[in-house]
Amino acid sequence: QVQLVESGGGLVQAGDSLRLSCAASGRTLGTHVMAWFRQAPGESREFVAAINWNGRMRSYADSVKGRFTISRNNAGNTVYLQMNNLKPEDTAVYSCAAGPALSMDAPTYDYWGQGTRVTVSS
Repeated sequence: QVQLVESGGGLVQAGDSLRLSCAASGRTLGTHVMAWFRQAPGESREFVAAINWNGRMRSYADSVKGRFTISRNNAGNTVYLQMNNLKPEDTAVYSCAAGPALSMDAPTYDYWGQGTRVTVSS
């Protein structure tokens, strides 16, 4: 079992930056693919970014390419999402997930955190 806890969300203005963290416990992140998803109010959950076990493969949603960066520290069992030039449409609850394969599909992932809220004001 892997337990995931996100942190780093908050209220910011458009153009600001935030760094989200996802700390894993219970088992080492090891070879798990890690991903970030988000869900805005009234919307379905959407893929944001994913990274493979050694960080050499990364995938991003088109809406965040060039602004968000996913990274991981396996020794610290932590995954990060650096979010720059935030926009009001980035407002959502951001959740991290762990799974066996790099995918944009939520059902691929076995473990989920509770999420951290990001609100971007215009």
